[in-house]
Amino acid sequence: MDLCGIKLWMFLLGIISQNAVQGSTLTISIYTVTSKSAVLRWSSFSGSSSYRVTAFLRNSVEPSVFSSFSQNTLIGSINSLSPNTAYTFQVEALDGSMTVLAQSSVDGFTAPDVPTIKTASSKQSQNMTVEFVEVPGATSYVIRAETSDGSFFSETSVLGSPGTVVGLQPYTDYTLSVISVNNAGRSQPSEFVQAKTVLAAPQMTSSSPSNSSIAVLWAPVPHAVLYSLSIIREGSFLQSRVNTTNTSVTIDSLEAGTNYCIKGNAWSPESVPGDDFTVCQITRPSTPQSVVLQTVSGMTTLSVSWASVHGADQYTVISSSGLNCTSSSSTCTLTPLSCGQIQYISVTAMNQAGPSLPSDPQQFITFPCPPQPLRVDEIAAGNCSVIWSAVSYVDYYTAFIKRDDGTEETCNSTGTSCNFNCHCGYSYIMSVFANNQAGSSPPGPVLNQTTLPCCPGNMSVSSLSWESVMISWMAVRGADVYETRAVDADGELVCNDTSPVCVLSDLTCNTRYSLLVAACNDPRGCNRTCSPQTYQTAPCMPEIVQVTQSNTSSINITWTSANSAANYTVSVIGSVGNPLTCQSGGTSCTVTGLPCGTSYRINAIASTAAGLSMPSYSVPFETAPCCPKNLSVLQVTQAMSNISWSAAQGAQSFIASLTSSRGHAQCHTTQTTCLMGCITCGTNYTVSLEAISSSGHTAECTYHGFSTSECCPSGIRLFRRANNTLRVQWRSSSPLSNYTAQVTGSTSSRACSPPQLGQNTCDVSDVTCGDVYSVVVAPVNPDGTVVQFCSSRMYSVFCSGSGVGMVLYRGRRSVD
Repeated sequence: MDLCGIKLWMFLLGIISQNAVQGSTLTISIYTVTSKSAVLRWSSFSGSSSYRVTAFLRNSVEPSVFSSFSQNTLIGSINSLSPNTAYTFQVEALDGSMTVLAQSSVDGFTAPDVPTIKTASSKQSQNMTVEFVEVPGATSYVIRAETSDGSFFSETSVLGSPGTVVGLQPYTDYTLSVISVNNAGRSQPSEFVQAKTVLAAPQMTSSSPSNSSIAVLWAPVPHAVLYSLSIIREGSFLQSRVNTTNTSVTIDSLEAGTNYCIKGNAWSPESVPGDDFTVCQITRPSTPQSVVLQTVSGMTTLSVSWASVHGADQYTVISSSGLNCTSSSSTCTLTPLSCGQIQYISVTAMNQAGPSLPSDPQQFITFPCPPQPLRVDEIAAGNCSVIWSAVSYVDYYTAFIKRDDGTEETCNSTGTSCNFNCHCGYSYIMSVFANNQAGSSPPGPVLNQTTLPCCPGNMSVSSLSWESVMISWMAVRGADVYETRAVDADGELVCNDTSPVCVLSDLTCNTRYSLLVAACNDPRGCNRTCSPQTYQTAPCMPEIVQVTQSNTSSINITWTSANSAANYTVSVIGSVGNPLTCQSGGTSCTVTGLPCGTSYRINAIASTAAGLSMPSYSVPFETAPCCPKNLSVLQVTQAMSNISWSAAQGAQSFIASLTSSRGHAQCHTTQTTCLMGCITCGTNYTVSLEAISSSGHTAECTYHGFSTSECCPSGIRLFRRANNTLRVQWRSSSPLSNYTAQVTGSTSSRACSPPQLGQNTCDVSDVTCGDVYSVVVAPVNPDGTVVQFCSSRMYSVFCSGSGVGMVLYRGRRSVD
């Protein structure tokens, strides 16, 4: 640190010390030293008015130099010291009378002496070398470099002279000084010197445009007025020099495949050479010579060889078809070669500079291509021709034909076909090779040709059902599967099987089929040239469309069918007895002798020379039910009658009817009796019964008539008569009806009737008073029977002074 710096520190620390807290202990320390001064720092001591700092030469009591400071100063310097010398530094706290209050000391050294710069020079654009005089006691040195405008400042530590400063800018002025350093501190800087760095080296790039030249190119170097290039060949001590003001140079007349090193530098206006830069460049190799071509590995690989070329790192072989290979030796293989081509081969040598000129093209003809596509034409039965397309560079073709039983044929031809014998049921393998002077073509496509199988023989046809037929035959050579077809006018049915038998189902009835059996294999398909056989199916099943009952014992059956020239048999089958039949060549027939109330199943079968059809679907039928043999009618009340009848075969329900001019009554029941109301008394009725089967068939049954009895009289009244006699009076519904009155008491019963038809009164005698009598007035039927359903009335007979009296029960008015 220089003196100005020490005074600045004393000023700053003096200001800071004014605020220091005073203590009872005095201490001192070395803050920094230079070659001829030291900056010391001490603590504040209470009661002091000033401080005195003294520097003693070590181990000597004689004072060397001292300085005094005010009571507010706690840091200060002492000057006029000797460089690189051991000192003891003492601080004393003094009061106002200069009496020492306290003291403290510390040992130290001064820095080495200030060095002297001898020279400063630049050999490289970013470095500066400084040579200086070393001083005693220095352990190292610091070289300071800075620009005049202050844009750059650096300090570089070195052990001794000379020292180098790095990180500088090319062609720039710098101010340089040196500072010596030991463990105590640093000296003041030496006297500075001025020096300038040299120009930067041109950054050259090189290339070899040909095998005898090198081109060098670089960017302009600032402040350069000239460029120098030195060229030396690898392995040689001779060099050539080129000076130029341009930024590129092309060097000619060089050896091919040889490495050259070019060193270049720029010159400043002061004729000082700048940094140098070296680039090494190899020239391109010369063109390969003595190229030899030879096929290997079955003609699909071409070996190319040549004489080695000086300076070549590797070689590239290129063919006109696009094949290429790379090698570091003097041989290379091209693969795979293509057939049927003329190849032109050239070799190029390469190194880091680039490729040489290619060698003169060498012609090479490859082997021929295999002929394709192959196909086989069957010229005639048993004679075939294998055909292929022509290929280039061919002298002749060879065809190989091998049959699956081991028989072989060979055919040579300059054309594009060969004939051979081919029989049905055999497989053939064929291949064709093309030949020229280079050899045979590689194996081409192999044609696997199979002839059609032979026609099956001994075909047999047998019917299995109305719609199925079985066909069998002898197995033939070359057949993988057999295709059986049944063809008619509407289409065909197909059956495929590996066995020599086939069943065709779902045939159409009453149809003539053409049956064809074809032997097939996968490669060729089916042989459809075989002769067919005709087969007629059984007639179609008829369909019964209507069954009608023409009378009580006959039915007529009608059917439809698509058959032609067929006979039909109709069967009527009942639950008991033998079936009844009828036959017809048309579409209807009649069956007779059928009893009433019987169920039947009816079907029909068609027949032709081809056989019988399937029976038609059965049609159920039942004859009308039988009428009950017995029927009776009994009048239950004046307005109700009960009809009953005997059971009837085939009847499930009945409808009984009573019909008159006055009205109609009807009852529908599944029983054999029926109670019918709303019957009019005194009326003649027609009795009818309808028997109905479970399927709705009916039988109309008519019986004898029925007449209802006369109506019960109304307005019945009793009148008192003398001698214990009562007169019964009523109103009748018919003037021609006869009536009877029945008077019944607890001990006796009396009856009376009008003496003549049409009268409506009669008398009853011997009536006992005090008894209760039931009075019934009822019509008398023509057969003399009395109607039993007329209602009765109750009367009480009481005694009176002159005779009897009567009271009518049940709300009737009394009569006396």
